[in-house]
Amino acid sequence: MPQMSQRHPVARIAQLALGSLLLIGAALLGPLPGPGGIFLFAGGMILILRNSRRAQIRWTRLMRRWPRVADLVHRAMRRRSALRRRARRRVLGAR
Repeated sequence: MPQMSQRHPVARIAQLALGSLLLIGAALLGPLPGPGGIFLFAGGMILILRNSRRAQIRWTRLMRRWPRVADLVHRAMRRRSALRRRARRRVLGAR
């Protein structure tokens, strides 16, 4: 996958705009019954975080500020870092 700086600027802007639209759609669908807003929110965040360095920095700061929420998010996204942290806690807890 090409790095953010290697992508064409028009493609990056288009993906940022689409991500923003998905976030707006998630806010509109949120009050309705069903999980539709969650999927739109996740898709929008993925597009924005892949294409905006500023958003990545802010997201990282939020995750450091609230580590319990960050752990839940990382587990939900099935990230390797969450698996490593869980394994590390098991080893340290066994001592």
